[in-house]
Amino acid sequence: MKYVHVGINVTNLEKSIEFYQKVFGVDPVKVKTDYAKFLLENPGLNFTLNVQNAVSGNQVNHFGFQVESAEEIVTHKERLEKEGFFAREEMATTCCYAVQDKFWVTDPEGNEWEFFYTKADSEFHKIEFTSCCVDSNSEVNKASCC
Repeated sequence: MKYVHVGINVTNLEKSIEFYQKVFGVDPVKVKTDYAKFLLENPGLNFTLNVQNAVSGNQVNHFGFQVESAEEIVTHKERLEKEGFFAREEMATTCCYAVQDKFWVTDPEGNEWEFFYTKADSEFHKIEFTSCCVDSNSEVNKASCC
């Protein structure tokens, strides 16, 4: 397998190209009036299934990049903040049966992208309240979890 393919729908191609150029750190390899294509050699894909009480509409929970070190989290966060993004930070959080450092950015269509480093496994889904892991029965349900 050479590439994993994810295709998302956007309403503003120009804004979306600008966002993803900054997030991915590369220019698209193909741009048409109704289409843009980015090819990334690295990273691979971390794909998760996230159980909810009910699912309707868009089935995407979130997208993300799992990095190899805590230092990479800081590097990517600083890089994207310099590009003008607000990065929602969650450091030393227990989420999705893992202890993680992470941050989130949101594309122009509202899709959340998580950059995370897994420090250790955990026996608990969550230990503290975070926007990543909110109980599905809660009034505040971000539907975002790794």
